[in-house]
Amino acid sequence: MALSMHSTDKQMDSSKYVRYTPEQVEALERVYTECPKPSSLRRQQLIRECPILCNIEPKQIKVWFQNRRCREKQRKEASRLQTVNRKLSAMNKLLMEENDRLQKQVSHLVYENGYMRQQVHTASATTTDNSCESVVMSGQHQQQQNPTPLQPQRDANNPAGLLSIAEETLAEFLSKATGTAVDWVQMIGMKPGPDSIGIVAVSRNCSGVAARACGLVSLEPIKVAEILKDRPSWFRDCRCLDIMSVIPTGSGGTIELIYMQTYAPTTLAAARDFWTLRYTTTLEDGSLVICERSLTASTGGPTGPPPSSFVRADMLPSGYLIRPCEGGGSIIHIVDHVDLDVWSVPEVLRPLYESSKILAQKMTVAALRHIRQIAQETTGEIQYGGGRQPAVLRTFSQRLSRGFNEAVNGFSDSGWSLLDGDGGDDVTIVINSSPAKFLGSQYNASMSPTFGGVLCAKASMLLQNVPPALLVRFLREHRSEWADYGVDVYSAACLKASPYAVPCARPGGFPSSQVNLPLAHTVEHEEFLEVVRLEGHAFSPDVALAQDMYLLQLCSGVDENAVGACAQLIFAPIDESFADDAPLLPSGFRVIPLDPKTDAPAATRTLDLASTLEVGGGGARPPSEADTNSYNLRSVLTIAFQFTFESHIQDNVAAMARQYVRGVVGSVQRVAMAIAPSPPSSNMGPKSLPGSPEALTLAQWICRSYRIHTGGELFRVDSQAGDALLKRLWHHSDAIMCCSLKTNESPVFTFANQAGLDMLETTLVALQDIMLDKILDEAGRKILCSEFSKIMQQGFAHLPAGICVSSMGRLVSYEQAIAWKVLDDDDSNHCLTFMFINWSFV
Repeated sequence: MALSMHSTDKQMDSSKYVRYTPEQVEALERVYTECPKPSSLRRQQLIRECPILCNIEPKQIKVWFQNRRCREKQRKEASRLQTVNRKLSAMNKLLMEENDRLQKQVSHLVYENGYMRQQVHTASATTTDNSCESVVMSGQHQQQQNPTPLQPQRDANNPAGLLSIAEETLAEFLSKATGTAVDWVQMIGMKPGPDSIGIVAVSRNCSGVAARACGLVSLEPIKVAEILKDRPSWFRDCRCLDIMSVIPTGSGGTIELIYMQTYAPTTLAAARDFWTLRYTTTLEDGSLVICERSLTASTGGPTGPPPSSFVRADMLPSGYLIRPCEGGGSIIHIVDHVDLDVWSVPEVLRPLYESSKILAQKMTVAALRHIRQIAQETTGEIQYGGGRQPAVLRTFSQRLSRGFNEAVNGFSDSGWSLLDGDGGDDVTIVINSSPAKFLGSQYNASMSPTFGGVLCAKASMLLQNVPPALLVRFLREHRSEWADYGVDVYSAACLKASPYAVPCARPGGFPSSQVNLPLAHTVEHEEFLEVVRLEGHAFSPDVALAQDMYLLQLCSGVDENAVGACAQLIFAPIDESFADDAPLLPSGFRVIPLDPKTDAPAATRTLDLASTLEVGGGGARPPSEADTNSYNLRSVLTIAFQFTFESHIQDNVAAMARQYVRGVVGSVQRVAMAIAPSPPSSNMGPKSLPGSPEALTLAQWICRSYRIHTGGELFRVDSQAGDALLKRLWHHSDAIMCCSLKTNESPVFTFANQAGLDMLETTLVALQDIMLDKILDEAGRKILCSEFSKIMQQGFAHLPAGICVSSMGRLVSYEQAIAWKVLDDDDSNHCLTFMFINWSFV
């Protein structure tokens, strides 16, 4: 029976509230589970269907649901705040520990500074002989800080000897993770916070390269350890990791002897391998530790497999400290410290092997990001569309990355062999007659009986003054700038049993529009997976060329603020079914920044990297100069394209691939020239397009032709300076744009001033993708067709107000347009110019 009492609840007309019986509450809860916000009709129906609610007014039922929703919202908010509070408490603890470590580091540096001052003072007060002795003693002091004693060779079958190495590794790792054994410097942009990746630092003035990170994750220590030990799942450069031996220790830990192979980032240096001891144990405070180091002559221990085609690198004490966090989750400390044998690579590539920032991005931060990704997927914080499970999408990303790495490296044990060149050394061709070794057996299942294998054409080049993220983002968004539609068709046809004939690679090919369909992205959006639909065109004479094609594409490193990040664009053709085990044959681009302080001379913005391998260091600029010039950016671009081929057309496919990659290299060079930022001291005028006359000459032709045809001036120029005309044209408020004048092709835009680029929502380079008939509506096209003969005979025409469309699909209105022929110095027709007056977005 419902009881009532006085209430001040303003949501009710009555001054009473209802106290519900347990049965009534149960009935209302059942409805709330199905529909938290029932309509008025649904509430009346509820009263009719439940006799126990018949004595309660509909308004009171409404108030109950309002209060119930409010309580649910408060409960979720309280839970969220508790989670944030736990994160903040753990982060505060982490920051306090970091502060203590930094204070110890400061004390250590103060002591060293005092010692060095004393040595300098002693050296200046003694004779030359004593000064030399002082220098020797100073050197001995430095050696004592970083001793590398030779250990006697330890028997591989002696667990006690291996345990001794493991305990030494543990002590050295902890001194780096929580102590002052390495002088750590925090990376720019890595700010601590409850939602940040963590605290990331790189080494300064230590042997090899080292990086350190610490952060919070919402996974238990055992799960974190399991993920971190599975290095191939998150370290994209890991080719294989073989555990050769497992030895249990008395304390419940394990010692593992591991052989690991890694991929080389470019085509011009050998890959690295490691022979290491990995020690897993639990500390007294309950923390889990996984530490690792290379076994060498100095450490003792068994000898690993011979390096064969790899260069043996050295892993100095590294590892993971995983501590349980109050309320669940873990605090992780990661240290990566390696010596990659920098002297075995060409001088121009050495910055790739000397950069702690690159190591931090590729290994240290990658591990932390992967754990956070798994944690958020486990808690359901990340939801992906398309019905794909997160693990399946991660597998696609890993397969794309691995397939591209295999193509770049071309290991002989995977079946790759070098094909003789055509006399040029800019493009390398390798073939693989047994791609099932790395593509999977399902690939051969769809091939024709005459299937010959896979061919890869690859090249590397040095880029100057081009940010890697900017270049990769441009290549992704403007595929038609570098890709050939016919080659795309051939790649897509190779998924079928009867591939089409080998195309003749040509610049541009049939134009196609692309649509990017997102699939998944990582927590911080530093990497995303998507499907690209290349839409065919009905005007193609070949029916096969008119169909849509699909690419699975992986893009990463497009954040320009990420220090030391590698930018990649990797893609592979897929069919419409897009099965989870679909065969993938990846191709793509990789751009890795070079440290400016090791800059080498370069004659042009873009160079073939092979031609710079023998350049010495004599022309290198001083570090101080390199550091002050933010425009002296250098990076290495690696390109690799893979194609299947039938046995009888191997030579034809090789010739096509070589020609295609050379064309892509040329396109990338032009793109790099166009998007490279200009130094502050240079004029900020527009950059001319490759293949067009100089911008100043074109401006003169435009203005002179306007005067000849109309009898008036396009605009007045007060200054007589040579570039005054160009500047006035560039900054003109009306949209002025030029298009090609060819009767057998649809006119394509070749130049536009700033207002024209703004109206079309494009860039100077991407402008060449836009056809005139694509921006005009139907009425505009009819008017232009009717006036075209007048333009050609009279030289100009006035077009009425109308509507056009930008490259982004936005409608643009204009009050009037003027079209005129542009004549060159020989009075020959050069192009057609349009000026859209008083334009605006609709």
